[in-house]
Amino acid sequence: MNIGIVGSGKIGGVVGKLWARAGHKVRFSSLIRRRLRKLVADAGTNASRGTIEDALDFGETILVSIPYGSLEAFGREYRGKIASKVVIETGNPYPERDGASAEEVRSSKLGTGVWSARWLPGVRLVRGFNSVWDQTLVKEAHRARAQVGIPLASDDAEALKVAASLVRDAGFDPVIVGPLARARECDVGTTVYDSNMSGPQVREALKLA
Repeated sequence: MNIGIVGSGKIGGVVGKLWARAGHKVRFSSLIRRRLRKLVADAGTNASRGTIEDALDFGETILVSIPYGSLEAFGREYRGKIASKVVIETGNPYPERDGASAEEVRSSKLGTGVWSARWLPGVRLVRGFNSVWDQTLVKEAHRARAQVGIPLASDDAEALKVAASLVRDAGFDPVIVGPLARARECDVGTTVYDSNMSGPQVREALKLA
């Protein structure tokens, strides 16, 4: 699969490298372009780099891993390029970084899935990779014992299948939480957030079958 990465930092960079090493074609992009040369070299021959526009044109599936406060503006600027694509969105609202928009999201109690869908209309949205520390992703991918659980929420069943397959390829256990409204159960401050739980532990914590 061709995957475009928008935001090649702690999460996007790590997950993109895992996908490239698993055999997917990955195009990294970032506003901080100096990071990309080494990242692509580390990721191997399946990786390339380009502008945000390049990554969005290249990817059948897009991973958006940018500060949550930038998501609304991103959606406005690029909605034509991401319409109808599977978009896995990883951001978390931190008021100390993202300001008033993060305060609004968190005080609403609706959860990030609902807000991300408002800001990225027309995409096949999946919330994922937001609840696990980047160093856990680095150190624990493809571990032999029960793999780290990656909660996924979406209103699109086929998009969930795509995301779940990519989670497995990266070396983790996809945990299907349900619709986007349930993404709030994996947001900042929840039991599973930054817990490094295995897939079975996440399912138990969220009372999933």
